[in-house]
Amino acid sequence: MARIRKIGLVILGVSVGTLAGAGAYTFVYARGASYLTDDPAACGNCHVMRDHLEGWTRSSHHAVAVCNDCHAPHTLAGKYATKAINGFNHSLAFTTGRFPDPIRITPMNRAITEQACRHCHAAITAMIDARPEAEAISCVRCHDGVGHMR
Repeated sequence: MARIRKIGLVILGVSVGTLAGAGAYTFVYARGASYLTDDPAACGNCHVMRDHLEGWTRSSHHAVAVCNDCHAPHTLAGKYATKAINGFNHSLAFTTGRFPDPIRITPMNRAITEQACRHCHAAITAMIDARPEAEAISCVRCHDGVGHMR
């Protein structure tokens, strides 16, 4: 019985070690630490994002905002939760090759970006929303190319 338990512990140890090693290798290979920063260059790590990064360098927002300002919530927990969800989804999509080219924003990320517009441009959006006859207006519906010049 002790021998079986010992073999089970060895198998468990090898499995955990293999998973930890593969995870660490993937994190380093994919430059995972760069995604924990606000550096826009991290977004260019993936080839499908390079056009978006280049478009941002030519946009009006280049001088005042980085990727996370528009594409992550403005709370620490929200920012890193969004980064974790997107990181998982991106790595799965890029590993399996299942992503649209050109890449498209998800409904969750579109809502985050909409909130970012409203946060930074609150004075303008408050006036628009205050009109009694106004229906809800989406910033990104009409201004979808502002952050990434085409």
